[in-house]
Amino acid sequence: MNFKNANIFTEQFHFVNGGFSVENGKFCDVLLEKDDAIDLNGAYVIPGLIDVHNHGNSNADFSDGSFEGDVRMARYLASVGVTSFAPATMTLPYEVIEKALAAGLRLRETPEPDCARLLGVQMEGPFFSEKKKGAQNAEYLRLPDFEAFRGLYEGSKGLISIVDLAPELAGSVEFVEQAKKLCTVSIAHTDSDYEHAKAAIDAGVTHLTHLFNAMPPIHHRKPGVIGAASENPAVSAEIICDGIHVHPASIRMAFKLFGAERMVLISDALRCCGMPDGEYELGGQQVFLAENVARLADGTIAGSATNLYDCMRNAVRFGIPREDAVRAATWNPARQIRALDRVGSIANGKLADFVICDGELNRQAVYLGGVRL
Repeated sequence: MNFKNANIFTEQFHFVNGGFSVENGKFCDVLLEKDDAIDLNGAYVIPGLIDVHNHGNSNADFSDGSFEGDVRMARYLASVGVTSFAPATMTLPYEVIEKALAAGLRLRETPEPDCARLLGVQMEGPFFSEKKKGAQNAEYLRLPDFEAFRGLYEGSKGLISIVDLAPELAGSVEFVEQAKKLCTVSIAHTDSDYEHAKAAIDAGVTHLTHLFNAMPPIHHRKPGVIGAASENPAVSAEIICDGIHVHPASIRMAFKLFGAERMVLISDALRCCGMPDGEYELGGQQVFLAENVARLADGTIAGSATNLYDCMRNAVRFGIPREDAVRAATWNPARQIRALDRVGSIANGKLADFVICDGELNRQAVYLGGVRL
């Protein structure tokens, strides 16, 4: 299948007019135009989006450990242009996490039609601070335990692509030194000071989970986690761009602080994403959705009810350059889950997952492996 007259988002992170082809589900002849091609009439083509922090949608949650629920999640994501994802677990007993990983592994190894690709998992918990637990269940919090983590990692055939921890907890540095050999290690749900955060980063942390949320704010005498992460070019930062978790001015500040090359847009979506207002569940706790805001019974904001494609468009609306927003939802997350060899850009040999849209990124068509959904 050949396409021509398209504005293609290239690996140089800008749009270039040209064509491309798809053979055996992969891109080829990128930027070359052929006569026998579908004319896209100047439409914009971006890589399929990649959400590396997503709990659920369509009344399904990855932590349910349900293959059918995972399929429902993946099908919804693909329909909105999120063609790959790394769903997130919660702070739960190890056996519950193990069940979720088993269901995820099944979807990775036996993909279903019209479903986003499950490329990994973000293990969000249980190695967190009680003070900054947020919507995590305090009953199941644990100190960093590499042997427990390794058991989950090996049991799921390496499915875990990001593992989170609070660096102030005992044993964190030792955990990072070992876990970084297996996957990306991220700081999350932490009350850490600058010194503990820097020690973990020096040991091998290269990711920051939902920047600003569930961590101390920046203070001029206490730069904390954000200060330690921002000054190290090896660390990238996720940010929830639903317009609720983080103020638009803080979104702009984050892109200036970390640079577009280090920002990762995420949804942190819950099972209530794509659902009407009402009562839902998250990690054994009640969640109430009203007017697109999901809260626990005590009023704590939980995850979001917004998909990553809308988060990307929000970022542009908040003042982030269009090309930077696309990069932060495609290339950067693919890099953080170590999947850039397969997805994240429109390049020869990569999986032909892409979205055709207009100049404002309004979605017109989604292709998965070169097949229109």
